[in-house]
Amino acid sequence: MRIAYVTETYPPELNGVSLTVARTVRHLRERGHEVELIRPRQNGEPACDDDDEWRTPGFPIPMYPDLRFGIASSASVQQRFDRTRPQLVHIATQGPLGHAALRAAQALALPVTTDFRTNFHQYSRYYGLGWLSSLVVDYLRHFHNQAQRTFVPTRAVRDELAGSGFERLAVVGRGVDTARFTPMQRSDALRAQWHCGDAPVLLYVGRLAAEKNVTLALCAFDAVRTRLPSAQMIVVGDGPLRRRLAAEFPSAQFVGTQHGEALAHYYASADLFLFPSVTDTFGNVTLEALASGLPVVAFDMAAAAEYVDDCVSGLLVEPGDESGFVAAVCTLAWQHQHLPELRRYAREAALRARWDDALLRFEAHLADTLSSVATASAEVACAA
Repeated sequence: MRIAYVTETYPPELNGVSLTVARTVRHLRERGHEVELIRPRQNGEPACDDDDEWRTPGFPIPMYPDLRFGIASSASVQQRFDRTRPQLVHIATQGPLGHAALRAAQALALPVTTDFRTNFHQYSRYYGLGWLSSLVVDYLRHFHNQAQRTFVPTRAVRDELAGSGFERLAVVGRGVDTARFTPMQRSDALRAQWHCGDAPVLLYVGRLAAEKNVTLALCAFDAVRTRLPSAQMIVVGDGPLRRRLAAEFPSAQFVGTQHGEALAHYYASADLFLFPSVTDTFGNVTLEALASGLPVVAFDMAAAAEYVDDCVSGLLVEPGDESGFVAAVCTLAWQHQHLPELRRYAREAALRARWDDALLRFEAHLADTLSSVATASAEVACAA
């Protein structure tokens, strides 16, 4: 297949979407498909405009200055598609660049598939813009319903979107690198740096932004310390709230963004993973924690609902029950001497999530979409 893959985020940006997109593009190319990547140019990157990649101008997102959105007119994207002749256009994000690509594909009668990866409509209430939520849902529904197929990460997201009028949804799932994220990465030296002794280490990994609900995880840590004052909290990640959270919770250790083997060491060396978000459609970090042998405390949604067995590999809490979340963290942390069995089940849960399976499923959906459009076109031609 010749595929135009359009995304607003891509490495060197570091977030769950960018890393998943990069893995997907690499998979498709390794499978022999011709993939032209269209994305914004990042700060310090050279321009690029060849058959394999086009880096459009990019500008910072107002609430996320370290992230960017792409700018290109639908006419310029259409001119490119006229030259590169993709058979299918896949749009991973719904920003200005994705919108331009959708218009260009429609003008050329090219089939389009999209990803639903981010609950932007839920983000609005964390920035004092809750009144925009219904408008954002309307936009997202209109955008995705113009595609031949929209991919979602879980059955729960599919059911929620279907109930809101989204059409032609397909579950593709996610995966985790169980060779990189493994209990074997546990580091006694790292734990010594944390000065935890035999006390439990709680871990958060992700962006430090309002919609991630990080404050709840830190409040749970404070509650744990009322009985176990030597417990430690490690916060991996960066974002607009880092300075404020570090000032409000001086007992927690904020270590910034970690990558590769270093990140794997952080996961495996902790004892309990906290995922307080109620806005994520999936949360790749949940799978990374499970693969590292960490019991997870999370709300019963997104990846946790799919892979965490309640009371077996972690604890699940009714979405929105913040006091229940704090109580669940305390329950496991205060009984940390009994966590080894949960760690084993956590690892087993992650082994069910294979990237190869998810990516092959995605690839098959692309092929099926292309085949379905070709069949429909042939039927129309015959009828004429």
